[in-house]
Amino acid sequence: MKTTLTIAAALGSALLLAAQVQAQAPTTEKCYGVAKAGKNDCQTATSSCAGTSKKDHEASAWLSLPKGTCEKIAGGSLTGSKG
Repeated sequence: MKTTLTIAAALGSALLLAAQVQAQAPTTEKCYGVAKAGKNDCQTATSSCAGTSKKDHEASAWLSLPKGTCEKIAGGSLTGSKG
């Protein structure tokens, strides 16, 4: 009886955790190629940290935008370039 109760509790906890993780899905995504010079959100292939991109629309520089917005922007891409 005790083993069955333990297994049921573990299974219930696992299902609850899975539902909680899915509910916290990100609502933003990285959008490459749309940042102005010095306005990127994070490090790129050619700059060391946020706000240090050297040129407008750098292919490896990204901004965090609401999900579904990036592909509506001219030049926006969900995948970055290495260069």
